[in-house]
Amino acid sequence: GIASVVAGHPLDTVKTRLQAGQGYGNTLKCVLTVYRNESVAGFFKGMSFPLASIGIYSSVVFGVYSNTLRFLGQLRHGDAAAVPSLTDMTVASLVAGVLSVGIGTPVELVKIRLQMQTQPYTKESIKLKSTVPGSPVYRGPIHCFRTILQKEGIAGVYRGNVAMLLRDVPGYYAYFIPYAMFCDWITPDGSISPNPSSIWVAGGVAGAVSWAVCTPMDVVKSRLQADGVYFNQYKGTLDCMLQSYQNEGIKVFFRGLMVNTVRGFPSSAAMFLGYELSLKAMKRCQTETNP
Repeated sequence: GIASVVAGHPLDTVKTRLQAGQGYGNTLKCVLTVYRNESVAGFFKGMSFPLASIGIYSSVVFGVYSNTLRFLGQLRHGDAAAVPSLTDMTVASLVAGVLSVGIGTPVELVKIRLQMQTQPYTKESIKLKSTVPGSPVYRGPIHCFRTILQKEGIAGVYRGNVAMLLRDVPGYYAYFIPYAMFCDWITPDGSISPNPSSIWVAGGVAGAVSWAVCTPMDVVKSRLQADGVYFNQYKGTLDCMLQSYQNEGIKVFFRGLMVNTVRGFPSSAAMFLGYELSLKAMKRCQTETNP
């Protein structure tokens, strides 16, 4: 999880600004604007909170997926280690997508609020109490989370959870299944498990496919979670979708598609490679400890 954050956060910041910000135009213009106004540090805004929490989040997603597969293998085939069918992988992906929202929504909310804060937080600037988008509101991730909890309550912490559910359920379906299929396809016959390069490529392809599928709902989620800092524009998921469509047309739901897809490759490749290699290392340690 940590590997995926480090690999993908700079482009994630660009994606969030394109989807929820104003005046950035295309991807290249957005990158240049962020760099010119905020230097390299601007691309890493909001990274510390996901970095600290993504390990838990990823362990839940991968743990739920793997254990659901084992449960279904035992239930349907009488062997927890049985090769999962497409139906098994579909069910496990959907379960992982639903349960991930509980942990993922607050993490995404804090990350997006900090990414949309384009100006530095100082005592002088905060005294102005500006309502101009981008003006400083939060000192950091902890202050951001505490402020949201105090001002908006638990409902505020889980703002955008419906949109995230609609994003992650099909998103994880298009994440785990292409990974398993592509990994199986490029692994040489006779190999017990895929090699690191196969894992890297399969994970990257899965990430690119998954983000391409869930970009429309990712736009809605980003807008809902960025909303509420300076003023409230949207009443809920459906209202956000309708307003976005009425004001900007159908193309608005594909904002950040290219950067999402490009970011999805290294981020997911790092995620799957880190997961598989960590698992192999832990199994090897267990074997050596308990021969």
